[in-house]
Amino acid sequence: MVKYRITIKKSAAKELADIPKKDLPKIVKRIQTLAQNPRPHGSQKLSRKEQYRVRQGDYRIVYSVDDKVLAVDVVKIGPRREVYRP
Repeated sequence: MVKYRITIKKSAAKELADIPKKDLPKIVKRIQTLAQNPRPHGSQKLSRKEQYRVRQGDYRIVYSVDDKVLAVDVVKIGPRREVYRP
C-alpha cells in the first residue's frame, strides 16, 4: 500500500500543543493513520473546499490531500465548535 507524507501546518502544530494530554495520543495516532488511508471511513469532504475532516472524540482534524505527490497537509485541529470558524 502507498504511504502518504504527512505535513502539519505551523498553526495546526500550535493547536496540537494546546490539546489536553489525555486526548493528545489519540489525535496523534489518528493523524498518523492518514498516511495509510487519507480518506478513511468517517471522513467527510468539506463543502466548497478541497479539504477533508475526520473526527477524533470531541476534536476535528481538517486536512487537504494531494494525490499527485502523495501528501496529506494537516491544516487545523480543534474542538468542533471552533475548528470551522474562519
